[in-house]
Amino acid sequence: MPDRLSAESWGLLPDGSPATLFTLRTARGTTVQVSDFGALLVSIQTEDRDGAVAEITRGTRRCADYHHNPACFGALVGRVANRIGHGHFTLDGQTHYLVCNNGPHHIHGGTQGFHQQRWNAEPFETSTSSGVVLTRTSPDGEEGYPGTLAIRATYTLADDDALTLDLRATTDAPTLVNLTQHTYFNLDGPDADVLDHHLAVRADAYLPTDATGLPTGEVCSVDGSPFDLRAATRLGDRLTAEVIAADAQLTLAHGYDHNFVLAMAPSETPQLAATVTAPTSGRTLTVWTTEPGIQVFTGHGPHQALALETQHFPDAPNQPGFPSIVLRPGEAFASKTRFEFGAR
Repeated sequence: MPDRLSAESWGLLPDGSPATLFTLRTARGTTVQVSDFGALLVSIQTEDRDGAVAEITRGTRRCADYHHNPACFGALVGRVANRIGHGHFTLDGQTHYLVCNNGPHHIHGGTQGFHQQRWNAEPFETSTSSGVVLTRTSPDGEEGYPGTLAIRATYTLADDDALTLDLRATTDAPTLVNLTQHTYFNLDGPDADVLDHHLAVRADAYLPTDATGLPTGEVCSVDGSPFDLRAATRLGDRLTAEVIAADAQLTLAHGYDHNFVLAMAPSETPQLAATVTAPTSGRTLTVWTTEPGIQVFTGHGPHQALALETQHFPDAPNQPGFPSIVLRPGEAFASKTRFEFGAR
């Protein structure tokens, strides 16, 4: 059995302080690299059907390239993932204003959100796994959010080649919390596109958006639409110019950039959300989560990666019909997502 865990220096942060990169390993050759900057997933390497190990995420391996990371490659996103309409929300009668960093909207916690912050890191190793516990305190007013928020993110890579992200948070004043992991996957390797990937999403409904990517507030059935991914579907068959042009929602997003409403009851145990299979390499990815939604993002062309962001719904504080993301003192935010890697 190789060493499950190692750590190394990983360049300098914008303030000149050193970053650390932690490498987690399994006996089959799966490796996951996590940084204390941005709680980033910098790299995931897994076997294909022939046993060859290769990178399955898109992004860069240089620390300096993450100093400006507007696409949130590999990042842990917060305080609130996805969009908040027009950069403001009202909580307990008080309106709070956030930076607008996505056209007219706030997205992914702002320009200096969690993906641009240093985290305290504590690596650990057990007889069956290795991992890193990342913690930080987001001060009251950070990026406009009220309340001091204490966050703990635990990445665990187990011997069964599954990576679990366990998220916890508490606050000293009412605030909003909606965290997600923003890795871009390509199971055939970073030089390919994902058009041959087969995707299944366990969702009977999705959230349509306006031209700016903000949910309209509607919850629409996937029946009879290109958003019906309940059976494994080749992405390339849904992302042709003809299919995109024929569907107003796909046209607006140049593909998929939509939150799917997962067909499962609330549970503290992760439930099946999505599966991805890459016939060329044979690699598979299965996503399990406790979250009610998953944002499927295929990029705006040429579809070189697929993001599967487990989360609550976008613009939830401004949409009374969406599940609440308000966290109050005395409560605990908890979320768990599991990424299972395989090959066949």
